[in-house]
Amino acid sequence: MSEFKGKVAIVTGGASGMGKAVAKRLIAYGARVCIFDISMEKIHECIKQINGEEGQAMAVVCDISDAKDVEQGVKDVMEQWGRLDMVFANAGIAGTLAPIETMDIEEWDKTIGTNVRGTFATVKYSIPYLKEDGGSIVINSSVSGNRVFSQAGFCAYSTSKAAEVAFMKMAALELAQYKIRVNTICPGAIKTNIGESIHKSKDLKEVSIPMEFPEGDQPLEHRPGSVEQVADLVEFLLSPRSSHITGTEIYIDGGESLLRG
Repeated sequence: MSEFKGKVAIVTGGASGMGKAVAKRLIAYGARVCIFDISMEKIHECIKQINGEEGQAMAVVCDISDAKDVEQGVKDVMEQWGRLDMVFANAGIAGTLAPIETMDIEEWDKTIGTNVRGTFATVKYSIPYLKEDGGSIVINSSVSGNRVFSQAGFCAYSTSKAAEVAFMKMAALELAQYKIRVNTICPGAIKTNIGESIHKSKDLKEVSIPMEFPEGDQPLEHRPGSVEQVADLVEFLLSPRSSHITGTEIYIDGGESLLRG
């Protein structure tokens, strides 16, 4: 779509999963995209797959829990393209799943530090450049911590995802004066590789909660969504077509969280 032509976006965690799908979509519609990711190997492979004819993609090896990495990455984008219009703060980890009593403080800190601190740093260091012409920020949160609280061992992850929604609302109000919109998506089960970042403690016990589904035709989807469906939503929220939407969390889970919260 021409509305993205000449625009510049940062996508954190952009070498795989939802981030990669969003980066691919934005490039297909004419944007220039910088992928931030911690894995150099994944970044290079991703760039080969999604780069447009005009070299619309670049990559930065970045650990979002390291504020200096994030700050330098944003500066690299400005040096390369001289502007910033859109940010998809997508990177995060599931961390260690464990009962509160036995969870290591260090594991708690790692999850909170990556998801909350990393999202804060991504937004913080993007603001000076987004302020020049306004723009849009989308934060990738989750149904966990917002609609769903029944996942055993997810206390750190769910807390981080709830914090991202609260941060988004504060940022939306603060940045409105600069014509910067801030929204959050809250995906449910999506077919990605986030499972690779999950570690379960030996003493974790699943919580069994009985669930009854409505009979007859079901408009709700009880199956994982696709990264392309997430890209549809993020693309819309980054575009001028969502110009009257800010400070809002949008759930993308086929309605499943309404039944299993």
